[in-house]
Amino acid sequence: MQYLVSVIFEESSGFATPEEMTAIDAFNDGLQAEGSWVFAGGLASPDTATVIDNRGTGDAIVTDGPFVETKEHVAGFWIIEAADLDVALKLAAEGSRACNRKVEVRPFL
Repeated sequence: MQYLVSVIFEESSGFATPEEMTAIDAFNDGLQAEGSWVFAGGLASPDTATVIDNRGTGDAIVTDGPFVETKEHVAGFWIIEAADLDVALKLAAEGSRACNRKVEVRPFL
């Protein structure tokens, strides 16, 4: 089963330190070594976002900036392969420690 592990950025936490980046790299290496790695990536800040709404019958509406204004946002993510939710939560806890941020775990349908 695959899970999305979203890294939650809080304004008060600031950007990743060199030590945190080293820990994240080590965590990523471990995921790859044990076969849990699918994909991971960091995201640019929300002010670089573009929201597109093409639900109507007219032209798509394109808006600069984030979908919502908030003090927290998704800063990056891992997509992991895990046997079950318990394993995914264990890996997510290790990821949270590595990046020193809260993470959210959600299974793919």
